[in-house]
Amino acid sequence: MAKITGIKCIRTRHDGSWTIVKVTTDQDGLYGIGSATDIFNPEAVVQVVEQLFAPLLIGRDPSRIEDIWQTLHQSGYWRHGSITQTAIGGIDMALWDIKGKEANLPVYQLLGGACRAAVPCYGHADGRDQVELEEAVHRYKEEGYTVIRCQLGSYGGGGFLKDNEANLPNPHWSTGATFNETTYLNAIPDMFEKLRVKFGNDMQFTHDVHEHLTPIGAVQLAKRLEPYSLFFLEDVLPPEQIGWYRHLRQQSTTPQAVGELFANPHEWTDLIVERLIDFIRVRVSKAGGISACRKIAALGENFGVRTAWQEGGENDPVNQAAAVHLDRAVWNFGIQEINHFKAAECEAFPGHVERKGGYLYLSEKPGLGIDIDEEKAALLVDEKWNRKAYHYPYPTDRKADGTLVRP
Repeated sequence: MAKITGIKCIRTRHDGSWTIVKVTTDQDGLYGIGSATDIFNPEAVVQVVEQLFAPLLIGRDPSRIEDIWQTLHQSGYWRHGSITQTAIGGIDMALWDIKGKEANLPVYQLLGGACRAAVPCYGHADGRDQVELEEAVHRYKEEGYTVIRCQLGSYGGGGFLKDNEANLPNPHWSTGATFNETTYLNAIPDMFEKLRVKFGNDMQFTHDVHEHLTPIGAVQLAKRLEPYSLFFLEDVLPPEQIGWYRHLRQQSTTPQAVGELFANPHEWTDLIVERLIDFIRVRVSKAGGISACRKIAALGENFGVRTAWQEGGENDPVNQAAAVHLDRAVWNFGIQEINHFKAAECEAFPGHVERKGGYLYLSEKPGLGIDIDEEKAALLVDEKWNRKAYHYPYPTDRKADGTLVRP
């Protein structure tokens, strides 16, 4: 029986924003890796892993995944915080990686085996204007994607007014552009009308609101997008206003995807049980890893809610691999968000998920099937990077009067 002998965090990527957890055992060559990446609070996650969790786990049997998960979940007393959940998620993935290697099977086989031959994913098309967006959609279509997310530039794109277009107070707090809800509510339906004219009704489209709207504005947008038959509308409301999904469901049939900011199961449970959403989009690491997400998926199956695990451009290849293992094994899978990595990043993570056309494929190696080359991972980091000076708060948008826009 193997015993855990060590747990450490490896910070990598050019800015040190990726955090990989490595759990070692007393069995020669037997270790596991997991993702504990939090681009905004990376060092805080490292401290939770190494100061709080590591001493609890040294000497324990790594096969007792559920018991370990429950132990870590309660060890900080205050539960469900995003940083703690991310730390748990990274360790949980690493333990599943170890279990798969011991069994000489990919993790999805331990979860019940494959429910599908490959994992469909969606691409991210955006453009500064409609012409650029349509060019991007065409490229993704040619690459084999059948579901494409469409954005007019950054989140809230289509709703930003330049300072000379907005009615700004004097003095004002604008840094060049402000978000205007009315402009956005007009721009996005117009964007999809033009996309349907250009690409027809067979192409599946999604859109990410990123919680920029007032609750009633969210309801209005969902209603106005009904004629364009979206695959889903993502995060139309912030976590603070999830009660509005009841009103939204009564008013609109536009499919709803939500969960990117969720870390606490009390945020998603009622939405699933009351059938107020269609896709759950929590990030695997943020929810607490594979152990937590397979339970979320099981709950969703009972209420007709599908999975669409969140990735995000700042996420790492290990979290992506964990998500795709769940995707292979979960019956009520919906779609997987894509992520793109540079060649050097892929080389640092041998066995990474491969994309062919609009599908994702696992390496089929035991465990998560992905490894980390620590020497190459170290080379990814910029020479000027200083972990103690790391500072990357989430960038915020404002309205013309200066009010901050969530998230």
